[in-house]
Amino acid sequence: MPLLTIGSAAYDTLETPFGFRDRSLGGSGVYASFAASFFTESRLIGVVGGDWNPAYTELLRSRGVDLEGLEIRSNEKTTYWSGRYFVDMNRRETLCFEGNAMSGTYIPIVPDSYKNAPYVFLGNGSPVTDMALLDSIAKPKLVVADTMDFYINGMKKELLELLRRIDGLILNDEESIQLTGARGALDAAEKILEMGPKFVVIKRGEYGAMFISSDEIYLTPAYPTRRVVDPTGAGDSFAGALMGSLAESGELTPESAKKALLYATVVASFTVEGFSLERLQTATRADIDARVAEFKRALV
Repeated sequence: MPLLTIGSAAYDTLETPFGFRDRSLGGSGVYASFAASFFTESRLIGVVGGDWNPAYTELLRSRGVDLEGLEIRSNEKTTYWSGRYFVDMNRRETLCFEGNAMSGTYIPIVPDSYKNAPYVFLGNGSPVTDMALLDSIAKPKLVVADTMDFYINGMKKELLELLRRIDGLILNDEESIQLTGARGALDAAEKILEMGPKFVVIKRGEYGAMFISSDEIYLTPAYPTRRVVDPTGAGDSFAGALMGSLAESGELTPESAKKALLYATVVASFTVEGFSLERLQTATRADIDARVAEFKRALV
């Protein structure tokens, strides 16, 4: 079933111990929609400026991402981020961030062909923008959101309102504790379920991820990637693959949730093996399936 993603399309300038990239393709919506396209029909809503590189449009389309919902504002600039990673790749320093076209309260323009999408992923963005999207479409079968500390700290009231309108929330362990004030991720997940979502997925970096609902808890370790080149976008790729797999299954069951967790973990492992989308560009669904099979054998 089709998946509609809303999120940023951006330029990233970054340095890691493995090299440097200037104004490479990035953004939560880009990573998520690209990852989802391995599993299902993927549609992206976002906004870029007049400086947007048309080659990036063609790159996304080459993976089958539908970009009818990508708005180009010729008199504005594309969202921009720059940063550096240290030898410990868990440490990152942001050098510059410019919201540009996505600054302020971005209200998305939703094409008619997107308004009946059965699966919706609200990428890492403003809860006001996310609610505007939900107001513009028919009621989906499944809505899942991602969030981060910026919105937890600066737009908590709006975020709590959004949580009452979604089925699932994806965030990392530190963010779950920030949102709830809990002492640990599992306790935080239980508190988030009381806020509205039916399930919570907590990303735990090198320790894997957890899927928690009122009835079930599933755990998966991280895939043992041998060479992490660039961690940027790993969480967004994880979320996009998770949603893509669920959309491919067409239902939310214990089996589909477990499978989606495995696929999400594996797709994220491909993402970190190159800068931007460089490694995902060379991957195929067969490559992903083979790594999932390998991962399953390692878990026995």
